Amino acid sequence: MLNGLKGEDSISELCRREGIAQSLYYSWSKEFLEAGKKRLASDTARAATSTEVKDLRRESRDLKGVVAEQALDLRLLKKA
Repeated sequence: MLNGLKGEDSISELCRREGIAQSLYYSWSKEFLEAGKKRLASDTARAATSTEVKDLRRESRDLKGVVAEQALDLRLLKKA
C-alpha cells in the first residue's frame, strides 16, 4: 500500500501483483490515511519518564539560581 501512496507503482499494477481488488486497496488506503489524520490531530502529550522529570527539575533549579544572581547583580548596580 505504501508503494501506491508514494506513487512508486500504479495502483492497478500493485493490485495485480499482490492479487487484491483495487476497491480493497482504496479501502485500506482510506483507513490508513484517516488513522494518520486522527493520530496527528490528537493530543500527542505523553508522560515524562522519571529521568526526564529529574533532569527538568535540575534545569529549573539551575535557572532559578541564575535569575536570583542576576536580580542581586541588578540591585547592587542600582545602589552603586
